[in-house]
Amino acid sequence: MTPQTQQTTSPTAQQQGTHHFILTLQIPDGSSGFMTATFNNTLTPPADATRADIYEALRGEIAQAHPNLKRANVLFFSLEPNRLWPHG
Repeated sequence: MTPQTQQTTSPTAQQQGTHHFILTLQIPDGSSGFMTATFNNTLTPPADATRADIYEALRGEIAQAHPNLKRANVLFFSLEPNRLWPHG
């Protein structure tokens, strides 16, 4: 399962630029196994947003779209500027 969350943008966040995230969640599936889901996309956070703010927003958005993942464990989270190399 590899659903993606919607891209979110904010007109006041041009200072931060676009970021790419990857979030992998895992939850027991009830048959002595696990369901693992990875979400990835780009977003432009508000200028005053922190990494923690974005993490909480993504968890909330995913839980709303996939209620069975609300209590899932986080296996991996990455939020980085969406560029290949620093440009000064």
